[in-house]
Amino acid sequence: MLAGVDQIAAEDTRVTAKLLSIHGISRPLIPYNDHNAASVRPGLLEKLKAGARIALVSDAGTPLVSDPGYKLVRAVLTDGIPLHAVPGPSAVLAGLMLSGLPSDRFLFAGFLSAKSGERKAVLKELKNVPATLIFFESAQRLGESLAAMQEVLGEARPAAMAREMTKLHEEVRRGTLGELAAHYAKAAPPKGEVTLLVAPPTQAKVDFGKIDAALDAALPFMPLKAASDMIAALLDMPRKEIYARGLAKKNAFR
Repeated sequence: MLAGVDQIAAEDTRVTAKLLSIHGISRPLIPYNDHNAASVRPGLLEKLKAGARIALVSDAGTPLVSDPGYKLVRAVLTDGIPLHAVPGPSAVLAGLMLSGLPSDRFLFAGFLSAKSGERKAVLKELKNVPATLIFFESAQRLGESLAAMQEVLGEARPAAMAREMTKLHEEVRRGTLGELAAHYAKAAPPKGEVTLLVAPPTQAKVDFGKIDAALDAALPFMPLKAASDMIAALLDMPRKEIYARGLAKKNAFR
């Protein structure tokens, strides 16, 4: 395919040039990355409108996943230019297959913030998502991110660290968040591309006895909505479930 295009837009032309050389392909290269995408995109669109065939490639993994490619695709679609995708390796899917974690539902969350407060805030938003969570992370921040995940998501959550997948030094380390955090608190940062995967939260059994006791104590003194909010916060249980039981209690006494 690459041999048949007029130009190749690459994340790093030096990396792509090596790939093309191995396969004996000689095509014009232009860098397209986070630093120059806004200025390069208009020129690429003009060439495409004129009938040029341009391929977008990335250094590793699949284009458009955590890179500016989606903005080019959006502009191409807006202008009615034909678009084709050629499936390739994906660290998200490769990591999911190697992790041993549930794969029927998963959420790719990209890179976490380098700032501690923002990182924990995002993890709190994701804490109860009923799906395997997948993150990209830099090797240098791996220990910090695992420590934050252990604190926010819980040390017992099963997880996996996968790096350099499909490459010579591929490694997958599995364990709980507590075990992985403890390991990388002492070990040197690994080399290469890192993907972190965390299992979905365990569905805790609702303790209806505690809910009913709390409702019986609160409802004589406060409205149902306020009581439900308070009990949900105190017991860390779903407000909707508490409100429904409280409503049933009120209806039973009418």
